[in-house]
Amino acid sequence: MKLIIPILSLLLIVFSCGDSQEQTEVAPNNDASILFGDKEFEFPILSAPAKEQAIRWGILEDFVAEAKNANASNYHDLRNRSELLKNYSDSLLKKIPDTLNTKPINSRLFVLKTRSELLFQAANQSNIDSLKVEHSLDDMNMALKNLINQLNEKFQKDNIDFQRKENEENELKNQKRYKDSIMNLELQDNNRKKV
Repeated sequence: MKLIIPILSLLLIVFSCGDSQEQTEVAPNNDASILFGDKEFEFPILSAPAKEQAIRWGILEDFVAEAKNANASNYHDLRNRSELLKNYSDSLLKKIPDTLNTKPINSRLFVLKTRSELLFQAANQSNIDSLKVEHSLDDMNMALKNLINQLNEKFQKDNIDFQRKENEENELKNQKRYKDSIMNLELQDNNRKKV
């Protein structure tokens, strides 16, 4: 019985020391020198008509600016920016202009919202996984890049459709003029025959 108490005390000390080491290892690394994201990451430039719609939309410009600033930011800044990005992505989905309310754009917005929320979750966990945060930021960057590309494609397609419609209208006018001129020639010919 005398040996049991010292053995239990020794085991208690060993286990308590082991727990304190584990707690120090799992504590979040708030080192401000660690930067997340790629400062050189280039988002596509919005075409002129897409930029005009973005200005009317408003929140898209804020989202893009915040996403650019999130790249190459430290952990503390990224936590704050990820919350803003999450809120902006929610607003983007709720306030889509009618001209942009298409299935392809909606699906890109849903992906962007999901990626923003995943970035927020990764950046705000009690145990920081820097690799997970980095991947989440990369995924959010790609989602925004895909949205911008889709916006540019939509306006490019609209322009092509407008040109095609205009060409068809011009072709119909030319055909009508041609038919009218033939009718006029036939009428003139008939009038000459009668005289």
